[in-house]
Amino acid sequence: MIEHVYRRAAAARSISSVIVATDDERIVRAVRAFGGDVRLTSGSHPSGTDRIAEVAASLASDLVVNVQGDEPLIEPVMIDDAIAPFALDRALMMSTLCKRIDDDAELNNPHVTKVVVDRDGYALYFSRTAIPYRRQDCPAAAAWRHIGLYVYRRECLLRLAHLSPTPLEQSEALEQLRALEHGIRIKAIETRYDSVGVDTLEDLERVRQAVGVSSQFPETAEKSTAWPSRNSRSDPSGRNLAVR
Repeated sequence: MIEHVYRRAAAARSISSVIVATDDERIVRAVRAFGGDVRLTSGSHPSGTDRIAEVAASLASDLVVNVQGDEPLIEPVMIDDAIAPFALDRALMMSTLCKRIDDDAELNNPHVTKVVVDRDGYALYFSRTAIPYRRQDCPAAAAWRHIGLYVYRRECLLRLAHLSPTPLEQSEALEQLRALEHGIRIKAIETRYDSVGVDTLEDLERVRQAVGVSSQFPETAEKSTAWPSRNSRSDPSGRNLAVR
């Protein structure tokens, strides 16, 4: 799976290199086996953001993209779309992606992270619960599913890594809430493309069906969990792609 994500990320037009950041020696060996660039990081990071920041500290790039290593259906154009607003706004520090929710089952699924945005497309809040609340007999506001791809200006990423985890971040187990709680605005870019994070066995089966190769993504003990405990790392798989 990690090779598949790596090659799809490398196909994005807006980036110059792809680096896998991991604390797992097995993943290091797997990436080196297919000729990829990989960095072994500390195993003490509380989230993927902190792991990516360790790698970014040694980079000279202005922008760093964080692509989850368990997102095998990521489209290269999704990365390009998330990067594009930075060329127009030098004040923009962080962006991500969202896709409209049209299915109530998806809206109410705690494994699906939702985001509400303001009129300018900036995230107001992220949650595992159904937001916005739909009051009976009132017009329903648009609901958006968050797709966990992030673009940071390097200085913003390094600042985030030096901030302590916040109450909302820990309560929801959503690392992006650390940015919001510290006043960092996140631009949420709408995408028409879908992506499936492999957090459950059901997700794994959906990915297998989508790519049409059942043996390409075997079940492994390295799979991320959607609900890490408060005593575990937010990114237990240790698989992130630092892209610049």
